[in-house]
Amino acid sequence: MKTDQQLQQEVEEELAWDPAINVTDIGVEVKERVVTLSGHPASYAEKLAAQKAAQRVAGIRAVMVEMDIRLPHGDVRTDEEIANAVRSILTWTVGLRESSVQVEVEKGWVTMRGEVDRAYKRYVATCTVSHMRGVTGVTNLIDVGGDVVAEDIGEKIGRALQRHAEREANHIGVTAHEGIVTLTGKVGSYAERSAARGAAWSAPGVHRVVDNLTVG
Repeated sequence: MKTDQQLQQEVEEELAWDPAINVTDIGVEVKERVVTLSGHPASYAEKLAAQKAAQRVAGIRAVMVEMDIRLPHGDVRTDEEIANAVRSILTWTVGLRESSVQVEVEKGWVTMRGEVDRAYKRYVATCTVSHMRGVTGVTNLIDVGGDVVAEDIGEKIGRALQRHAEREANHIGVTAHEGIVTLTGKVGSYAERSAARGAAWSAPGVHRVVDNLTVG
């Protein structure tokens, strides 16, 4: 098993490897395989990239985020400017009608409410807005409507996992009831956990994914 010192070094190396991250913005501490990230990233996208980079390192048990965003002067936008840009980008990239999602912005923090017919649209909306300049955070309260998923979707998600990586599928249990998919079991890394969640969210009719997976 890797020591905390080894894990810290690997996390720092992974941060330096990611072109979306300025390593001078981020501090790293590791204790009992739990990573704490501190510092002042220049954007919400950089903050997310740092968190994901730490999660990619094998052996990490959990990641604690204690980072405060400091936007460069040139990236500062008014809440009205951000709200208008979010509405526009959701229409052009996600295909959401303005009437289907309501957008609120407070000090750069974007909150989205409404309803979409597929879970992947909710996911894409979050990813898209998270990378916008001037955004300091995103809260996605969009509900997923549409037809309730069939009970055999658990079997279909399992087959999707086998297509992605058979080793992941062998350790993951999938159950579905009334549009709620529950994932159980143990995976070897955050990357495997992310792949399992992605497969579940991609299925039509999934309204919610309950992630009970553990990373070992």
